Amino acid sequence: MGRDQWPEGQGSVELTAEASSMAQGLRIVRLVADREKRGQQPLGVSQLAIELGMEQSRVSRLSQELCSLELLERPDRGPFRIGRRFFSLAASLNSGWVREAGPELEALVAELGLRVRLSVRDGFRVILLRASSNDAVPGSFVAPGLVTPVWCTGAGRALLWDFDRTALEDLLEGVNYIGIGGPGAAHSTEGIWDLLVRDRAAGFIAAAEEFEHGVVELAVPVRDAGGSIIASLSVLGSRAELGTDGAAAAAVLARAAQRLGTV
Repeated sequence: MGRDQWPEGQGSVELTAEASSMAQGLRIVRLVADREKRGQQPLGVSQLAIELGMEQSRVSRLSQELCSLELLERPDRGPFRIGRRFFSLAASLNSGWVREAGPELEALVAELGLRVRLSVRDGFRVILLRASSNDAVPGSFVAPGLVTPVWCTGAGRALLWDFDRTALEDLLEGVNYIGIGGPGAAHSTEGIWDLLVRDRAAGFIAAAEEFEHGVVELAVPVRDAGGSIIASLSVLGSRAELGTDGAAAAAVLARAAQRLGTV
């Protein structure tokens, strides 16, 4: 399996389609925001479709979803404007811990020699927020906005750290596990819960070949001053790169996560 590609199967097709829809939706939001920032005339569905080179029906459906999420708004069925949730999201992403994440990730690369990622959760999906410089190689699918599952990645399970059994079952109800993940992945909510219990006892998430063959991911949650989980910080590498003492690398990771959460 290529780096960060979905395994073959029905689940991979569905998630690839979701990632494509997300990318197209972000293009719509970016165009609307750019025009508003420049003081240009806002656009309707047909004009957006022309500007973006997309089918009008596709733009219509995606823009409706973006309006329902309040990322866009359309007063009186007129042209689109940026919605109120866009501004609250932008404000949250301008937090100190995000601004400080870049240097922190590179410091971890220097200390551990591993790939480093900062991720956030969107339902049962994980969205990559930032990646270290050594995580971008020719042909790689790794880039901010990359969508991966919450249940079979180290970053994802770190974001589930505070979930109890009922909350986990509610979140993953109806999830199709077939065809998703590597050889070490759990394929039931019960199996995921067992891994959470195991990792909480160790103090860090250890996901061995749960998403990519040959890749081990260690992860910890990033908490804000109030103790709420706002992101996850993870390192990825082969077993040889990680060595035999995963706890030592996880301790370095936890200290970095604490620094980010208190910025």
